[in-house]
Amino acid sequence: TDSSLESAVRRPQTATLRGGRGTAVGLISFHRRWLRQPPSRGVLWIRISFKGRKMEKFVNYSSVVIPIDRSNVDTDALIPKQFLKSVEKSGFGDNLFDEWRYLDQGEPGQDCSGRPLNTDFVLNKKAYKGGRILLARENFGCGSSREHAVWALRDFGIRTVIAGSYADIFFNNCFKNGVLPISLPSADIDALFAQDAESGPCSMDIDLDRQTATAESGQVYRFEIDGFKKQCLLEGLDDIALTLQHEGDIATYEQRRMREVPWLFEDLVS
Repeated sequence: TDSSLESAVRRPQTATLRGGRGTAVGLISFHRRWLRQPPSRGVLWIRISFKGRKMEKFVNYSSVVIPIDRSNVDTDALIPKQFLKSVEKSGFGDNLFDEWRYLDQGEPGQDCSGRPLNTDFVLNKKAYKGGRILLARENFGCGSSREHAVWALRDFGIRTVIAGSYADIFFNNCFKNGVLPISLPSADIDALFAQDAESGPCSMDIDLDRQTATAESGQVYRFEIDGFKKQCLLEGLDDIALTLQHEGDIATYEQRRMREVPWLFEDLVS
C-alpha cells in the first residue's frame, strides 16, 4: 500500500555484527537527501524545447526544379558531419551539399560568402537560384539518421523533394520539419530529368491539397501521402505542436499523479 511503501522508505536501517565475543545490533547511520522535485512540469519543458519555433503551414506554390541527377544521395552529402554540433534547426542552409557546393573544406560558423564555389554544381547556377523543389533519384537521404539533413534543406528553402524512393528515417523526418517528400515512379523521374536536360530549368506547381505536381508542359503527376501526415503539413504541426494540443490532459494527469504518489514530490530522507 501507499502507507507501507512510505514507511519502508523512511524506516531506519540496522545491521547485525557477529564476532567471537557475541552478537551486536547497531543502527546504520547515513543520510541521503533527494532534492525536492517540484510538481511535474511536462508542458513547461515541452514549451522550453519548442522555443517558439513553429513549423510553417505548407501552402501550394510554384518553383523552379533543382535537379540532382544521382541515386543514393546520403545525409553526409546533404550536410557533412562537422556541422552536426548544433541542435538548432536553423543556420544550415549555407552548408547544404557543402562538399559538392564549395571547393574548400567548410567549418561550423564559417562565413560562406567568400568561399570558392564549384561553379559546375547546380546550386551555384543562376538559373536555379531560389528553387524550392529538389529532384533526385532513388534512395534519397540514405546513410546516417541525422535530422540535420532535413534542417539544411528546409533552411535553404526547399519545401518539396521529388525522388524515386527515400530512406525511411529521412522520409519521416521530412514531415516533422515541413518538407514534402514526393515519391514518383522511375519513368516519371526520368521524364523530368529529360525535360530539364532538353529545355533547361523547368518549373512545377505543387498542390498538396489535390496531391499533384504539375509540370510546365501541363503533365500532372499525382502522388500518394498518408492522410495524417498530410494534415500535419497543411496545419504546420510538428511533434511538439501536436503534443501541446493535449496541454489540458497533460496538466490533469500531473495533478492526479501528485495525489496518487505524493512522496515522489517530497523530500525523502533515509
